[in-house]
Amino acid sequence: MVDLWRQSPYDLSDLVEIVRILRGPGGCPWDAEQTHQSIRRNLLEEAYEVAEAIDEDCPEHLKEELGDLLLQVVFHASLEQDAGRFDLRDVADGVCRKLIYRHPHVFGDATVGSTGEVLANWEELKKAEKGQSTQADAVDAVARSLPALWRAEKVQKKAAQAGFDWPDLAGAMDKLSEEAQELQAAVAGQGDPVEELGDLLFAAVKVARFLHADPEDVLQAATDKFSARFRLMEQKALSSGRRIDELSLPELDKLWQQAKHSPS
Repeated sequence: MVDLWRQSPYDLSDLVEIVRILRGPGGCPWDAEQTHQSIRRNLLEEAYEVAEAIDEDCPEHLKEELGDLLLQVVFHASLEQDAGRFDLRDVADGVCRKLIYRHPHVFGDATVGSTGEVLANWEELKKAEKGQSTQADAVDAVARSLPALWRAEKVQKKAAQAGFDWPDLAGAMDKLSEEAQELQAAVAGQGDPVEELGDLLFAAVKVARFLHADPEDVLQAATDKFSARFRLMEQKALSSGRRIDELSLPELDKLWQQAKHSPS
């Protein structure tokens, strides 16, 4: 066996071997106990940490986080290898075949004139590959495990490919106003407020699409703005010798307005 203590630099085959040792007899008890379900959240968290490193534009951090995400892929493949269903080579084989199939303009005889045509071809090839005979099949195929705002956005895009969409931003804005009114009516007793709130959020995602804005990014930015203003509120309260939880709602609102109009 290769002396892993002395190996340098390591490569993907070393990572596969390390995971095998950790999960095998005499390895790590924790690693040996894990299942796909038990580390499902780890995979999601690592993917989000990769996204954060991308946002930071820090190559060293990105390299580290990509390694953590790669570990999750190797770990899940190792679980399946032990079960005798597939291994990491099968995973690589599958994605290679998919990339070649979905890029006939690169690996085949097809010709395209724009990135728009590339994306349109990709969607048609994907539908054929997955046996999706109708557009409703494509809508249903959007993963339920996606963050809700992203899932709503993807579902709307699939429906729009069939022509079911507002022609412009004005229609989406009118729908947003309509859903807000229906929520108000439901809160007053004329319907289900929770259901209407969902409809309002779904309509807001459609507005984000017309603004060419990622709804997750939009909400993150709004949350960041709230957090910064709340901190400024508390600082103003403390500078007057009071804790923020000692203030009345009118006093808090006054501080909020001050924070809202303070220079960023």
